Amino acid sequence: MDIVYQGENLLPGQLGQFFIVLTFGTALLSLISYFYATKVKGEPAAVSWMKIARIAFWINLVSVIGIGTCLYYIIYNHLFEYNYAWAHSSTILPTHYMIASFWEGQEGSFWLWMFWQALLGAVLVFRAKTWESPVMTTVMLCQAVLASMLIGVEFFGERVGSSPFILLRDAIDIKAMAPVFFADPENYRNYLKVIVDGNGLNPLLQNYWMVIHPPTLFLGFASMVVPFAYAFAGLWQRRYSEWVKVAMPWSLFAVMILGVGIIMGSFWAYEALNFGGFWAWDPVENASILPWFTLIAAVHVLLAYKNSGHSYFTASFLVMISFILVIYASFLTRSGILGETSVHSFTDLGMFWQLVLFNFIFLAMMIWALVSRWKELPITKKDEETYSREFWLFIGSMVLLVACIQIVASTSIPVFNAIFGTKVAPPIDPIAHYNKWQVPFAIVVAILSATAQFFKYRRTDIHKFYRNILSSLIVAIVATIAVVYITKVYTNFMYILLTFAAVFSIVSNAKVLGDAFKGKWKLAGSAVAHIGFALLLIGALVAASTENIVSKNSTGVIAVEGFDAVETPGDNLFMYINEPIQMGDYTITYVGDSINGVDVYYKVNYVRKDDKGNIKETFQLTPRAQQNPKMGLVGTPSTRHYLHRDIYTIVTAAPKIETLLGGAEHEDHEGHSAYENYEEPMTYEVNVGDTLRYRSGFIIVKGVNRNASIQNMPIGENDIAVGLTVEVHAMDDKTYTAEPVYLIKGNSVYDFEKDVEEEGLKFRFTKIIPDANKLELMVYQKPPAEKKWIVMKAIEFPFINFFWAGTIIMTIGFILSIFRRNKEIKE
Repeated sequence: MDIVYQGENLLPGQLGQFFIVLTFGTALLSLISYFYATKVKGEPAAVSWMKIARIAFWINLVSVIGIGTCLYYIIYNHLFEYNYAWAHSSTILPTHYMIASFWEGQEGSFWLWMFWQALLGAVLVFRAKTWESPVMTTVMLCQAVLASMLIGVEFFGERVGSSPFILLRDAIDIKAMAPVFFADPENYRNYLKVIVDGNGLNPLLQNYWMVIHPPTLFLGFASMVVPFAYAFAGLWQRRYSEWVKVAMPWSLFAVMILGVGIIMGSFWAYEALNFGGFWAWDPVENASILPWFTLIAAVHVLLAYKNSGHSYFTASFLVMISFILVIYASFLTRSGILGETSVHSFTDLGMFWQLVLFNFIFLAMMIWALVSRWKELPITKKDEETYSREFWLFIGSMVLLVACIQIVASTSIPVFNAIFGTKVAPPIDPIAHYNKWQVPFAIVVAILSATAQFFKYRRTDIHKFYRNILSSLIVAIVATIAVVYITKVYTNFMYILLTFAAVFSIVSNAKVLGDAFKGKWKLAGSAVAHIGFALLLIGALVAASTENIVSKNSTGVIAVEGFDAVETPGDNLFMYINEPIQMGDYTITYVGDSINGVDVYYKVNYVRKDDKGNIKETFQLTPRAQQNPKMGLVGTPSTRHYLHRDIYTIVTAAPKIETLLGGAEHEDHEGHSAYENYEEPMTYEVNVGDTLRYRSGFIIVKGVNRNASIQNMPIGENDIAVGLTVEVHAMDDKTYTAEPVYLIKGNSVYDFEKDVEEEGLKFRFTKIIPDANKLELMVYQKPPAEKKWIVMKAIEFPFINFFWAGTIIMTIGFILSIFRRNKEIKE
């Protein structure tokens, strides 16, 4: 007899699963119909096939929206009987974070990809005209594959997809949640009583950028299929040259949207992650940038072919490989193969081979199209002139391709290990590894973006070219000297070269942009995009190479248990509430906090004074943090933005709700521990002259007293009593002295602590380490009765705004280029 579970709302899940099956079925029907409409083109049957294909497509679009509506209804109404809602959301999340939880899991992100692809398909149905049936054949093939990722059924013993509507009781062992409750089998009927709340959204994703970054990124991924579809359709139907012009605006759109999505991810990393940066060369970051690089290369080769007839094969290959790299990126991040090398890849949901098949289908399509049409591909017998734009566009694209190959090779190490059974280790320091390779590539690309603008298609006036280059070169050299001096990037020769290349690109493209204002508007889009890219390079280079940690702690010690394991104490400052600390040019004060849900916002005041003590600037930063039961303290920075720099502040440690107590040793005569009012001790190996930091000041190890005495205890001739003299310097300029004693009496060892009650300190001299010439000192601190405290880190990022401004300017350049190419199609 089936169990009737109480409280479950099954209708939204059943309706959602129906829409998944309908999405998959209509995608297949539309694919088949568009395929036959293409095959029988010109025959009466083509009209019927086209009609069926369009009807199936519109039903597909509606059903995709239906899936999203059902899933969001489940999340918004906290229906935790569904595994997806329980795993990714909670009742305390505000609405915008509930939206973000929608695509935190694999199933939601696949739906997002499918949704954007359906909307792009609707645009193609209205605008593709004679290209509709062959292009939509490819689009609906991809739609069918994506729908299969959500179907969640067993097929010949193999799992196909993972449904977002699976019930919690079918996904996990709910008995493990409350074994006592489920001791009575009858309680299974009412299992929802123990599901008080969901797991919630990962704290690192609770940022407004995660509401808009994934949708933008997946719109970029979805739009990449359109240039692929046009290139494949052109080869399939032997319309070799026709597809280039109509695919160009789509290629520019995909490059623009994917680029914006990637930079939004950088914004998120900069504002939400505590590593203090915008790019870490994480495998997931690499996976997203690969197709962007190759499609940028494809756009430039398409331009070369369109204007000169050269490099058709390369253009077709780069356009199609760009989408295949999107699929490969999906495999890397979703198959679980990067689980040990990436901090934010998805876990394996049993779709490893399904993702492999996804890659194989589109890779096979590209290979078939290029190989089967090889002998028919347009070829220009005349070689490119060295002094021609098409030649250097081709060279630049090849540089980008080689840069991608290096990234693919390093990122795919786990894949190679899985295939060949090897044990090659990924780079220990990814940032240094990738920068070593990618900085030279960036230098070449920037220089080419500067010089290529002065070339003409087919043949260039050499004398005019050299005049333009020479004038730009002189200005660039002077400007580079100024930039290097101001930004202080002169510590690394390669960085100086990259700065010069970027400045040269800005100067050269600014000259071209100046010509555009005189009426030559055709090159305005590319010039603006190149200027934006060069500014982005300068901003990334300067911010990353000259970032400065301003919260320096001269003692190198933070007296918080376990802090050394997760942070560098010398880069952090311990702060009591309302007790100012000097930090560089600023006097900073922790003045309080406020609680919003699970987040605590810590208020830190910054004051900057001039030499005469007059206040020049004051502001407050409010970094937030939450104590996550699985991840510990998760901090999110707060940043002060200036035109030429940012001051970035993050809380790296804060007290938990419960008070830390000491151990049960050293009990007094009433059974109470002498340390029960103290926090866990910090243990140091010290020498005379060492300085230690505690919350309210510092401690100096002054000396060793070899003739120490102990009150009410006689010291025998064979006994050894050694005192360790310490001097406590409090924040109020008061000084205290204490001398804990280490005693060897007979075969026994004792230590006698000393207190500095005014500062809530207790010292124990616990060991002499003759081999290392060290003394072991234990320092106990009382938790402040009323005083709150935090540990914070502050980092200065000089000229980071070049990075963000470059992104905006580059996007404007792409928009201008899209308008130009659309105008060409209409004409």
